[in-house]
Amino acid sequence: MNKHWRVAIPWILTSSVSVLAVYAWGQSLAWNLKAVNTYLLFPLLGLLAYSIMWSHYMIGSVKHTAFMQQVELTNYFRYTGYAVLAAIVLHPGLLVYQLFRDGRGLPPSSYEHYVAPGLAWVTLLGTASLLAFLAFELHRWYGRTSWWKYVITAGDIAMVAIFYHSLRLGTQLQGGWFRWVWWFYGLSLAVVLVRKYMWLLLHKSGIEQTTDW
Repeated sequence: MNKHWRVAIPWILTSSVSVLAVYAWGQSLAWNLKAVNTYLLFPLLGLLAYSIMWSHYMIGSVKHTAFMQQVELTNYFRYTGYAVLAAIVLHPGLLVYQLFRDGRGLPPSSYEHYVAPGLAWVTLLGTASLLAFLAFELHRWYGRTSWWKYVITAGDIAMVAIFYHSLRLGTQLQGGWFRWVWWFYGLSLAVVLVRKYMWLLLHKSGIEQTTDW
């Protein structure tokens, strides 16, 4: 395959999953965009954040293969990473802001006014995962330290936690075609993570010091 096409593959994948997320979100609103408020907007950011991060894992899992090894991915991970960072901060941030404006106070108690009884802990699971993802942004300064491997592992665990978080709370994921797409994301992520950690166990070399997946 032409190298230019191989360079485009990561961008095409990320763009495709982003379009799917926007389409599923809009479809859930019957495309009545005039009715969109903060409570209806913030779920879209969560869908986008996870979808793009999933594409990072998929591209990261093949970037050392002969097919992608000669492809420069620095700009891809940098710019799509900025999009993820914005989305993962705004997703809970908008909800917290709107709940506070509506007189519901601040987390964690404010979440109890938004989700079904007994599910507030699932929102806190999302908060813990957010902190793990934000810690990953420190890789510019600490990416080569001996303890950075634990931050990478925390990010992997956070991806699994957010998959569960989204299935329990995501309005667009309670049924329909997009729920099946989401399950595909989760199962393919599981394959990538099992492959990654099996490789590490076999080579006994510690967690790979990479910021790409």
